[in-house]
Amino acid sequence: MFKPSPVETVRYKNLSFYLKRDDLLHPDFSGNKARKLFFLLHNPPKNIQKIISYGSMQSNAMYSLSVIAKMRGWEFEYYTRINEKLLQNPKGNLKAALKNGMKLKDIRHWTLDIGDLNLLSECKTIDDVVIVPEGARCKEAEEGIKLLAQEIMEWAENENIKQLNIFLPSGTGTTALFLQKNLSRFQVFAVPCVGDKEYLKKQFFALEADEKFHPTILEPPKKYHFGKLYKELFAIWQKLKEQTGVEFDLLYDPIAFKTIISNSRFPIPFLYIHQGGLKGNETMIERYKKKFDTIR
Repeated sequence: MFKPSPVETVRYKNLSFYLKRDDLLHPDFSGNKARKLFFLLHNPPKNIQKIISYGSMQSNAMYSLSVIAKMRGWEFEYYTRINEKLLQNPKGNLKAALKNGMKLKDIRHWTLDIGDLNLLSECKTIDDVVIVPEGARCKEAEEGIKLLAQEIMEWAENENIKQLNIFLPSGTGTTALFLQKNLSRFQVFAVPCVGDKEYLKKQFFALEADEKFHPTILEPPKKYHFGKLYKELFAIWQKLKEQTGVEFDLLYDPIAFKTIISNSRFPIPFLYIHQGGLKGNETMIERYKKKFDTIR
């Protein structure tokens, strides 16, 4: 379905590292969401006519699901806490998802009886509808992430790389978990960006009870509240783009690189996996410009 994403050697500050360009998988469908939702393209439940999911109004998963629904000719309903002001002037992921035909629903009107949404860890199929958990945190995501693990193994063998640390930022930790499970030869480090270490552990256990498959959690040097704007993180994002020539996600990647730089004890070489999510940068940059006069 996808060609293997390329691996480049880039430099940021005093670090030379490998970069897995999952942002280049597909023009409209890339990054960790392309990996996690691969099963809906490759092996979807039979007779599906509609996708239902839920989450925030600027979610990368929301946009990716809208792309799949459009490609498959399915309906897509998305439940969220609706911000009327944002809906009147949609941008970024929301604008693109609406353009793809997404129907937005108020989460207060959720009527499907499938238990606690926060505990849902697998897709549910009801008649011709598939319900995808928030952020695609589901066991079905392993199918696409297993392909990512295979690509990394083949690349490492071709480059004669025997030891490798793999870093990636984590929200629910789904990608990091299934990557470590299918890549036992190398160590995977997950940087928690949404919650703390304990939150991420709970996410791991929701998907995999056997702790031997869990990635190593590498905590940021300080607490960053998810979604809050930090001038230092914007500066890191700018420097990353300037020094590597690659645009990164503004919400997750700066926290991950701040953490990596603060943990220089880890030996190189290391591989960083680009998570995609660049469409969300549009609204993030706008927020930063409004908050900080010095950002232009």
